[in-house]
Amino acid sequence: MSKNGSRLTVYIFLSMILGIVVGYLVHANASTETIQKFSGNIKVLTTIFLRLVQMIIAPLVFSTLVVGIAKLGDLKTVGRIGGKAMLWFVSASLVSLLIGLFWVNLMKPGVGFTHQADAAAASEVLSKTKSLTLTDFVSHVFPRSIVEAMATNEILQIVIFSIFFGIAAAAIGDRAKSLVKAMETFSHIILKMVGYVMNFAPIGVFGAIAAVVATYGLQSILLVYIKFFGAFLLGIASLWLVLFIVGYLILGNRLFELIRRIFNPMAIAFSTTSSEAVFPKLVEELETFGCKNKIVAFTLPLGYSFNLDGSMMYMTFASIFIAQVYGVPLDLGTQLTMLLVLMLTSKGIAGVPRASLVVVTATCAMFDIPPEGIALILPIDHFCDMFRSMTNVIGNALATTAVSKWEGELGNPVELENAYEAWEGGNQTKI
Repeated sequence: MSKNGSRLTVYIFLSMILGIVVGYLVHANASTETIQKFSGNIKVLTTIFLRLVQMIIAPLVFSTLVVGIAKLGDLKTVGRIGGKAMLWFVSASLVSLLIGLFWVNLMKPGVGFTHQADAAAASEVLSKTKSLTLTDFVSHVFPRSIVEAMATNEILQIVIFSIFFGIAAAAIGDRAKSLVKAMETFSHIILKMVGYVMNFAPIGVFGAIAAVVATYGLQSILLVYIKFFGAFLLGIASLWLVLFIVGYLILGNRLFELIRRIFNPMAIAFSTTSSEAVFPKLVEELETFGCKNKIVAFTLPLGYSFNLDGSMMYMTFASIFIAQVYGVPLDLGTQLTMLLVLMLTSKGIAGVPRASLVVVTATCAMFDIPPEGIALILPIDHFCDMFRSMTNVIGNALATTAVSKWEGELGNPVELENAYEAWEGGNQTKI
């Protein structure tokens, strides 16, 4: 993790502790009327943080998704490999989301907070969620105006426009290169803004924790965090089991060699909470394992935009957890609709620390789940991010080797290493 990232994590924990202390003192010593007034005022800090997050949702999704699709280049040339890669990505995404959906509904880590939701507010939310029928959803997918969709943060409509825009940019080829390059620069600027906005996370955490502890006391808060993290680890373990079983069916005993080779990138991703931090090392290890450069160069970068298995499982888990915390009722149909939304919106988010929180915030807003709930999981998000970043590395390594195997381009690692050693006779730089 970078020095700034470590500092932010420390600040988040300190703000959580400060929020607990302040909230506990208010809860223990103030009257009910004072507690309500305090909680209402302190939540303004959380509102500031949420507004900053919501400010960058539309440009982040639009720019990263357009660039990711446009970089496919000549669709006729890369169609075969791209189709196989996308088959893996979509299948892995669906499995990841369903695993998160299963465990959060089975364990119900947020149910201990159901008393937070105001009865009148819950009734209003219920009426809105019930009105979200399949017909309403389909008609809501397609934007009347991209400007209107961006102004109101209609995330799914932005995704649909971005897909069309990206495909069109790829189709016209060289004439769109300058625009795609400009969009890529724009996306990097927005991602830099994500870092700036996350610097306000401690303020949001302090406001949210202080308000909740002041209102409901400390014991229920700690119980929810323990349940949340435990259920999340069960989900991650289940996802790993599925990925390794599928990997073994495709690679056979070579799966164990692959795991050995990517162990170091996995450890780095775990400690830095960023799967992108290990991208160069992962490229080297996959090519040494036997994947051809042309497959790695195409599939792996695409996977970093379209195949974030750990992040997707977490996004389903976190979104429904927040709904449970606030007592927002979600029937199975609504949850499957949410899964479909996350299936699409997760494709526009790069593998950077805490970027999935942006998607969770947007999804909660779309389904009338109070987005301020995101601040409640920020204190524990770092630990979850460690596991989901490592899972993203595993998923992308398996995707790249699977596509290589399907293309008949997966070589013998021993022969490849011998070729490297022979070539290195006059040049000590591997790659």
